[in-house]
Amino acid sequence: MNKASAPNECRPSFARGLWALTRRELKKWLSDPVMLVMFVLQPLIWMGLLGKSMNIQGLFSSGSLGNIDIPNIQIPGSFANPPFNGIIVIPGKLLAQQLQQEFSKIGTSVMQNTFGVTDYFSFMAVGMVSMIVMTTTMFSGMSIVWDRRLGFLDKVISTPVSRAAIIFAKILNATFRAMFQATVILALAYLLGLQFSSTFTPLNLLGVYAAIFLLGVGLSSVFIAFSIRSTRMERPMQFVSLITMPLMFASNTFFPVNLMPDWMQAIAKVNPLTYLTDAIRRLTILPMDTAALIVDFTYLGLFAAVLATIGIVLAWRYLTR
Repeated sequence: MNKASAPNECRPSFARGLWALTRRELKKWLSDPVMLVMFVLQPLIWMGLLGKSMNIQGLFSSGSLGNIDIPNIQIPGSFANPPFNGIIVIPGKLLAQQLQQEFSKIGTSVMQNTFGVTDYFSFMAVGMVSMIVMTTTMFSGMSIVWDRRLGFLDKVISTPVSRAAIIFAKILNATFRAMFQATVILALAYLLGLQFSSTFTPLNLLGVYAAIFLLGVGLSSVFIAFSIRSTRMERPMQFVSLITMPLMFASNTFFPVNLMPDWMQAIAKVNPLTYLTDAIRRLTILPMDTAALIVDFTYLGLFAAVLATIGIVLAWRYLTR
C-alpha cells in the first residue's frame, strides 16, 4: 500500500464527510413528506387567516365608513355665488361619496408611510418567510439529540469524520430546507396577492437565498450549541418555546420597528430576524435601498460567523460519546 495514501483512507477530507452527512440529513427529510407538508401548511395558514383577515387597509376603505347619512346642506347663494341671491342645496349623498374617496386616499398614504406598501398582506407574507426560517432551524438542535438517542451520533463520532463536519451537516440541512420552504411560501404568497416592487427582478431571489443562508447558519448554530450535550428532547423543546415568541414578535415580522415602544425597539434592533425580514422586504416588495441592504447583510454575516465559530468550538470540546 502506498504510504502517502494511507492517511487519506483513514481520515477522509472535511468536504467528503460533510457531503455524506448532509446528504443523509436531506434524504431523511425528503423521506417524510408529511413533515414537509406540515412545514408548508403552517405559514400558509398564517398567511391565509391572519394575513387576509387582518385587513388593515380595509379600515381606510369606503366600506369602513358604513352607510353615512349626511343631510342636505343649504348654502345661501349670496355666499356661494355673489351675483346670485338664492339658496344652493348640496346633496348629502354627494358629500358622503366625496368623503369616502378622500378617506380612501388618506388610507393609502397611511399604509404607504407605515408599512412601505399599500397592502398589509404583502408586508406580512414576507414576514412568514422569516418565520419559516426560524421554525426550520429550531429542529436542527432536536435532530442532534435524536441522533444521540438512536446511537447514530456515537457511531459517527467513532469514525475519522471531522466533528466540525457533523455540526455543519446539521446546519446545512436546516439551511437548505429553509431556502426550499421559503421558495414555496413566496410562490404561494404571490398567488394569494403578494405585490412585488417595481425594482424586483428574478436575480433578487439570489439575495433572498443569501440572507436566508446567513441567518440559517447563525440560528442553527445557536440551537445545536444548546442541545449538543442533551439526551432529552424536552430540553431543546423548552429552549425553542422560550425564545420563539421574543424572536418573532420583537422584530419587524408583523409590525414596523419604529412604531414599537422604545424598550422593544432596542430589542428589535439586535434581533437577527429583524435584519433578515428587512433584507427580504427590500429585495421583494420595497424599493431597493442599497445602503440599508448592506447594513442588513453585514449584520447577518457577522451573526453567522460568530455563532458558527462558537458551534465549531463547542463541537470539538463537548461532542463526545
